[in-house]
Amino acid sequence: MKHGYREIAVSEISKDERTWAMLTHLSALTAFFTGGFGAIIGPLVVWLIKKDEMPFVDDQGKEALNFQITMLIATIVSAVLVLVLIGFLMLVVVGIFDLVMVIIAAVKANDGEQFRYPLTIRFLK
Repeated sequence: MKHGYREIAVSEISKDERTWAMLTHLSALTAFFTGGFGAIIGPLVVWLIKKDEMPFVDDQGKEALNFQITMLIATIVSAVLVLVLIGFLMLVVVGIFDLVMVIIAAVKANDGEQFRYPLTIRFLK
């Protein structure tokens, strides 16, 4: 697995590190209970706490944040497009896509696999 410029073997990733990486992805689901911004705040908090001591969490935390920021942008665009009715459908599609991708990412992270979300703008590198 690549972390920055260094390859990390899956065997080097501890169970604790895999668990924290999984929680980084799953913490985005707090958005469904907090009105949306939990999708960024949850991964941000976990990433800030663990990024310096766990390289895998650093990598997956950036990935989770990039994806959630991208989904926030897609949600805002969809909300604006509600005025022309297509936005309602887009809001549903974005929400389902976000949920499914977060679950897949969490499972992959728990398995020690480096996951890359599709259709994601890379704000953090």
